[in-house]
Amino acid sequence: MAKRGAHARQHWPLAVLAVFATTGFLFVTSSISAGGDDLRPAGGDLASLVRARSERIEVRRDEAQMLREEIDRLSSSVSGTDLDALRKRVKALEPATGLTPVRGPGVRVTLTDAPRDGDDPDIDPNLLVVHQQDIQAYVNALWAGGAEAISLQGQRLIATTGITCVGNTVVLDGVPYSPPYVIEAIGDTSGMFSAMNRSPETASYADYARTYDLGLQIQELDLVTVKAYANPIDLRHARLTR
Repeated sequence: MAKRGAHARQHWPLAVLAVFATTGFLFVTSSISAGGDDLRPAGGDLASLVRARSERIEVRRDEAQMLREEIDRLSSSVSGTDLDALRKRVKALEPATGLTPVRGPGVRVTLTDAPRDGDDPDIDPNLLVVHQQDIQAYVNALWAGGAEAISLQGQRLIATTGITCVGNTVVLDGVPYSPPYVIEAIGDTSGMFSAMNRSPETASYADYARTYDLGLQIQELDLVTVKAYANPIDLRHARLTR
């Protein structure tokens, strides 16, 4: 009996070690899965989560832009007659494709959802939020009015940019944004104002804004900065027209 008791006690250190090892493994796994963040962060409402994700993606986008610039610097150190000619041609096309920042006088349009306090059950909730078509209406009007460069939520819009509506958020190049939606455009301000006044789509939104208290603010600015497009360009075929 004494031998059996002594034999059983010898297994305790091994069992405790196994428990500690398993617990430590689970802590490490949780830490890696969370990426160093709280697995259940505070402020878990949709708007906070959208803002947090947008900010993380913005940081990654800036890092990608820095790496792209570093690649350009390294590429410029390689020379050759044909390569130099191609590089010069690419450089000349960058402004037209949105790959260079632009500064100048312009217009800012801010669209905001209606206040949701005391919602009337007889009103369709879809009438109280800004939709993709509303944003696109102002963007199209600004292009038609002679805009040279346009940004939405600080992100440059180019020919391949897609704006989609998912629930009560807008997704731009795969990144979700919540209102207010800020559109900034550089160009002939009088032409852009005139185009917005003529557009049936922007006139329709303005009517809904007055009726349902949607936010609409249009400002003329002395200086607007639209940064270069920083996302990958998926366009496979293009032809420059004059």
